[in-house]
Amino acid sequence: MQQITLITGGSRGLGKHMALALAARGHDLILTYQHNASAAAEVQQQVATLGRKAELLPLDVADSNTFADFAKTVAALLQQHWQGAALNHLVNNAGIGLHQPLAATTEAQFDELYRIHLKGPMFLTQALLPLLSDGGSVLNISSGLARFAINGAGAYAAMKGAIEVLTRYWAKELGPRQIRVNVLAPGAIETDFSGGVVRDNPEMNQYLASQTALGRVGLPTDIGDAVALLLSEEARWITAQRIEASGGMFI
Repeated sequence: MQQITLITGGSRGLGKHMALALAARGHDLILTYQHNASAAAEVQQQVATLGRKAELLPLDVADSNTFADFAKTVAALLQQHWQGAALNHLVNNAGIGLHQPLAATTEAQFDELYRIHLKGPMFLTQALLPLLSDGGSVLNISSGLARFAINGAGAYAAMKGAIEVLTRYWAKELGPRQIRVNVLAPGAIETDFSGGVVRDNPEMNQYLASQTALGRVGLPTDIGDAVALLLSEEARWITAQRIEASGGMFI
């Protein structure tokens, strides 16, 4: 059965590996990017080598005023490339990091985190609901930081905690349409996120691995595969759940 998945922030990092994992399992994709069109085009090419289609759209998830027009563009893409089929899955992945203690966090930084990690997913999902198929799914991306505490991550983690609460409410509200809503919380992953601190700092990498039950930090493919699992038919009875993919970090 045809599967069409929209991933925000799909041009790099975790979003890229989500796209590739899903394409390998037969999904066509709509991927958003903010600035780096060339990186998005690279992912599009990689998806094509897997025999699937990826369409690319620019989107600033911090600007909710653009979401109505974005939804119209998605509807037009679905008509043009998929004969008007509905979206099967939405993955709210786009995000930024911030490591600032309470005393140093500015109001502007806090507001940016709010727009990207909470307000954005809330109103983008709302705008795309008419395009989402009954029996589909929404997957929000949180963080292990919503469970354990690290100095300087409070504002970021608070937004992730809030999206975890929204996930449960959406699951209840969308249940009558058989739409599943879950949240995936990655632990420490080797990507360029937050300046590549986990990937590029050997001491940090070693420390985090020592605090993880499985003895290493995560790889982007670990998260891509977890996303593919949660969007699969095998996960059809899973909704309103927080799934942490951290290898057992800080337990």
